[in-house]
Amino acid sequence: MVETTGAWWQFDWHLLLPALPDLIWGTVAFLIVAVAVYKYAWPSFKAMLDERGEKIDEGLRAAEVARAEIADQRVQIQEEIQQAQRDATGIRELAQENAQAIVAEAQNRANKEAASILDKAQNRISADSQAAMRSLEGDVGVLATELAERIVGEALQDEGLAQRVIDRFLDDLATSTPEYAKEAEA
Repeated sequence: MVETTGAWWQFDWHLLLPALPDLIWGTVAFLIVAVAVYKYAWPSFKAMLDERGEKIDEGLRAAEVARAEIADQRVQIQEEIQQAQRDATGIRELAQENAQAIVAEAQNRANKEAASILDKAQNRISADSQAAMRSLEGDVGVLATELAERIVGEALQDEGLAQRVIDRFLDDLATSTPEYAKEAEA
């Protein structure tokens, strides 16, 4: 225990055991501060902690919702990419079909034009061949008439007789050469 030998401020004190008045007044002061903190500061501190906890919970819920939305958006983006790839494939196929149709149409048109040019050329060759044949027949007829006049020694003055001689010569020529007969028939 504490022994005092003089005034209250002069006492012998112990390091681990405070003096009784200090212990009483310290305990009373602590209780007053504890009650004041519990009554006034603790509710606002608890409210602040609860509010912070709610904000953290809301943030976690919002993060979970955002995570779910991001996952949904990733799935949607992946589906859109796949759809775009399918569309691109369809467009490429359509373009290839269109290109093939255009090439086929151009070939068809070119074939028609070539056939038309060939027909025109054949018609012109046939017409030129017939004109040449008529010209040759006329020349051969004149030559045949001149030859007949030299053989007979007389001039064929009769036009009908000259024409008959020419026709007979051409008929004999047609029967002796098969190529000439085919051209004459055409």
